[in-house]
Amino acid sequence: MRAPDALAAAVDRFLADPALAGAQAGVVVADARTGATLLNRRGGERLLPASNVKLLTSAAAMALLGPGHRFVTSVRSGGSRPGPVLNGDLYLRGSGDPALTPASLDALARDVAATGLRRVTGDLVGDDTAFDDVRLGLEWAWDDESFAGAAPVSALTLSPDSDFLSGTVTVTVGGTPPVVRLTPPTSLLAVDNRAATGPGPSTIAVTRRHGTDTLLVTGTLAAGAPAEKRSVAVGDPTLLATEVFRSALHRHGVRLEGGTRTGEPAPSGSREVARHAGPPLRELIAPLLKLSNNNMAELLVKAMGNGSWEAGTAAVAGYLARLGVDPATLRQVDGSGLSRRNLVPPAALVRLLLRVRAEPWFGTWRAALPVAGDPDPLIGGTLRNRMRGTPAAGVVHAKTGTLTGASALSGYADGVHPVVFSVIVNNQLAASVTPAIDRLVVALSDQGSPDV
Repeated sequence: MRAPDALAAAVDRFLADPALAGAQAGVVVADARTGATLLNRRGGERLLPASNVKLLTSAAAMALLGPGHRFVTSVRSGGSRPGPVLNGDLYLRGSGDPALTPASLDALARDVAATGLRRVTGDLVGDDTAFDDVRLGLEWAWDDESFAGAAPVSALTLSPDSDFLSGTVTVTVGGTPPVVRLTPPTSLLAVDNRAATGPGPSTIAVTRRHGTDTLLVTGTLAAGAPAEKRSVAVGDPTLLATEVFRSALHRHGVRLEGGTRTGEPAPSGSREVARHAGPPLRELIAPLLKLSNNNMAELLVKAMGNGSWEAGTAAVAGYLARLGVDPATLRQVDGSGLSRRNLVPPAALVRLLLRVRAEPWFGTWRAALPVAGDPDPLIGGTLRNRMRGTPAAGVVHAKTGTLTGASALSGYADGVHPVVFSVIVNNQLAASVTPAIDRLVVALSDQGSPDV
């Protein structure tokens, strides 16, 4: 089938855009009704897909874990318990729940207290052994160390709030002079506050110094300006979750006489004291894809692999093979696309987008994709400010991808003649090729796939 002239012309204009000078680009467009390829320009070349990797991870998780899968965090006792006293250690065991929050742990501590437990003679142990001890993905950059989307990955991890940025704290800088507050409160991080009051606009910056647990807060906060918030990755997410749970137990009247340990499994003879089940996976897919949540994607891929990235990405590859996507044509090493070792051809993404439509959970998954031009973050997501007022607004459901020198957009363009598409650009030097990609996708939405 020959690509329609209008479609070919739109892609030619895109590839000739000055923003792509010297770059590599792959474009594949398929008819959404028949699955036939309408246009393929270097669609078989392996390119750095950035967060388009989340399409692979999230679809595999829905298939392998199931839409109803819930991550369970449990409390187990490791000793004898005569009445209200536990003679031994208390274990907090995680399974990688990306939606575990301080409120979740408070409810869990309340449930522990409701059993009548009042005193623990031993330690509180954070059990993160459901995952291996490799916390950072392959080729994650050292200068992303404090970036919220590059937080260390642990089976026992905590999100400050419903944004589900696991393994992070929220740093609030406000007042005159600026005061720093951490959520959840923790003594695990030292704060070096160098922020000052100054003329607007505010220039507050927060980083965790490389290899340390010290937060450096710099810049100025305009007088009278509202407080500013930043999310920063912690160095030890297991210890953070364990300490927050320790405080919750104290609030609910459970006294711990020992210290805090992490990285040890609950003994085989331990007994469950209480448990917390997180929301079903079907409710997590939207924040993952809409907001391009790296942390959630990494927890999912490790959960699919019984705790390791290697086994998790192998499980994704097995699912792709079942769909008819040849895993030998691509390389995936993490769940989010943060690693620059990931390589995926646009043709593989289009095939995934076509084949996944037969899955029983497809409606939920597709609805979780960002919608072009919709200003609601929970609908438009990472596309909320793109393609507004164009034929693509409201009809393009697609996943974005952005790293330095890499931009991608893959998904569905509905309309009179709906198409499935994938566009990946690598090695560009222009500040952004996003406008060029958007112009192409608007053209796809406007002209679609005429009958031929």
